[in-house]
Amino acid sequence: MFRARNLFSALPMVLVIVTAPFSSAAETDIINRPGENLTWEKTQEGVAFASLVGDRFAEPYMAMVRLPAGLVSPAHTKTANMFGVMISGAMVHTVPGADPASDIVLREGSFYKIPKNLPHVSKCVSTVDCVTFLYQDGKFDFLPAAQ
Repeated sequence: MFRARNLFSALPMVLVIVTAPFSSAAETDIINRPGENLTWEKTQEGVAFASLVGDRFAEPYMAMVRLPAGLVSPAHTKTANMFGVMISGAMVHTVPGADPASDIVLREGSFYKIPKNLPHVSKCVSTVDCVTFLYQDGKFDFLPAAQ
């Protein structure tokens, strides 16, 4: 079940981080996008992105991201900082080679930040798909980490 109070406790931190790049005095309309109206684009790996604000391949962006249950990414880096709030499912983000006993499982309402250029592995450890709100302060990339 979705725990709105957990999400709302993490959202103020995310909103402070993300509003500056997208603020404009000329913007006067409220943007409402009900979940059932999101357009999901699926990658070859099965990860789906629903764009909210910005073009993820050209600039800072916000998106909903859905990872299939059980997905484990290869070790990789990004050239932008990544900030996320878990909406559903359970994820783990860790550095390559870390002891699995130290994994911190992030459930609904949890916040995470992955610094740019930090090699990491992301795992959807739940039996249901993982959905997260994601903000990156630069364009999207996925750079395999040197092993």
